Amino acid sequence: MRTPDAAPRLLLVEDDAGLARLLSGLLGEEGYDVEVAPDGQRGLHLGLTRDYDLVVLDRGLPAVCGLDLLARLRDRGVTAPVLVLSALSNPADRVDGLDAGAEDYLGKPFDVDELLARLRALRRRHTDRARTLALPGGRLDLDTRQAAIGGDRPVRLSERECSLLATLAARPARVFTRADLRALVFPDAGTEVVDTYVHYLRRKLGRHVVDTVRGVGYQLGHRR
Repeated sequence: MRTPDAAPRLLLVEDDAGLARLLSGLLGEEGYDVEVAPDGQRGLHLGLTRDYDLVVLDRGLPAVCGLDLLARLRDRGVTAPVLVLSALSNPADRVDGLDAGAEDYLGKPFDVDELLARLRALRRRHTDRARTLALPGGRLDLDTRQAAIGGDRPVRLSERECSLLATLAARPARVFTRADLRALVFPDAGTEVVDTYVHYLRRKLGRHVVDTVRGVGYQLGHRR
């Protein structure tokens, strides 16, 4: 698990190698842990397999275009805030980017200070929202570790129960294998611990809170 004071992780998807180097250096100086993808296919792979706090995304990418990449990430439950950075910057282009799921849109050429300020604002807003996560028919409060389903009274979870449920709720469309969840939540235990804590969550919150995907693993439940 990442520590609370870890550097925010940022995925930069940019095919202009010179600009990518420049931005990577500037963002690194700003305190971000930056990973660069030079095309849409690599950006899609990283976005679906790793967790980021922010994504900066060009539109005109080889392999997979930027807005298609963004739509695929959103369809798979990736909720990291995205800033589109593009030479296509007329009002219709900005509307297209925001409708595709971006939180912000900045045209090229751009002012570096404005870019950094926009990213700080996105990070603040996302951090505030991320303290609560949606559950099937309810919400999970990460600060109090309390989960409320429907009209039931909030239920207090243990630290590990909360971590497991938060991992599932952060990516509701993703199916996690037991090995995934063990590595993310229980790195010091065997894979069987995942089944044990899924049982604990279902006992406290109802069987619908976590779905079993036969032959694969677990997913956040869906309200029925």
